[in-house]
Amino acid sequence: MRVGVVGVGAMGTLHARGYSELDSCELVGVYDIDLERAREVAGRYQAHCFSELDALLGRVDAVTVAVPTPDHHLVGLRCLEAGCDVLVEKPIALSLDQADSLIAKAQKEGRILQVGHIERYNPAVEALAHRVERPGFIEVDRLGSLAPRGLETDVVLDLMIHDIDIVHWLVDDDVVEIRAVGVPILTEAIDFANARLEFASGCIANFTASRVSVNRSRKVRVFQPAGYISVDYTAQTVEEHRLSWADGKPSGIETDRIDASGDEPLLLQLMDFTESCTTRNRPRADGGAARQALSTALDILDAIQARMK
Repeated sequence: MRVGVVGVGAMGTLHARGYSELDSCELVGVYDIDLERAREVAGRYQAHCFSELDALLGRVDAVTVAVPTPDHHLVGLRCLEAGCDVLVEKPIALSLDQADSLIAKAQKEGRILQVGHIERYNPAVEALAHRVERPGFIEVDRLGSLAPRGLETDVVLDLMIHDIDIVHWLVDDDVVEIRAVGVPILTEAIDFANARLEFASGCIANFTASRVSVNRSRKVRVFQPAGYISVDYTAQTVEEHRLSWADGKPSGIETDRIDASGDEPLLLQLMDFTESCTTRNRPRADGGAARQALSTALDILDAIQARMK
């Protein structure tokens, strides 16, 4: 199948590189409003540089849309209307109305719509999902330093939304209460945020996201009866801690360390996308899952704004 990349900033360039490494597709070309940037990336991966978006869309079967978040909706619609399957970077859009518009357009046109919730393809997260049974408390930290990309959105939509999506995947229940705080530090948007979500099951999830931290950390811990599981997203490691027993009595805590390292999550994401485009099966991170994560993220932002008044 023939693929293209719309927008070759930091993420789009990674997608171009990923497609160029897959046997299941041909990277036909890239498009960006910065033509010099598009030429440089196209040359790097032996693809064609298109100066017009419609010209690219007329030559491919599927595209990654990696433009700035405010443009996801209109550019995504344009690609779907051109008959392309679409993988749009997260968040799916800036509002639920925009998300619903993209989902409806994909359904109407019979197109695949996948969203770049890449942690769903992290082998460590997959190992975690297989071990979660009755979560009672989930703690997530996603801390990083300020980067030039993504500054048009706040840290909730830029970073925390990854973990919101994963927690929704692990806890299949409704959110009944949200408490949140956020602080603009180095930009005019929220750079640090903490949110506490309570689900109808009673499970509590505590999220911390920062893009102004010195040390990078991407970890999640899930506490459930008889033990807890700790995951390092970046190192792709999983530790499962549970009670050990002797003579019918608890004797301590034993730990299983699981090496969950595997293929790069980006490549696994692109492989799922190209396979979905070929088989017409629903991708793991489809528009519906992305809408759910966006809805919760927007509710968290509302809670932050209410607190700041």
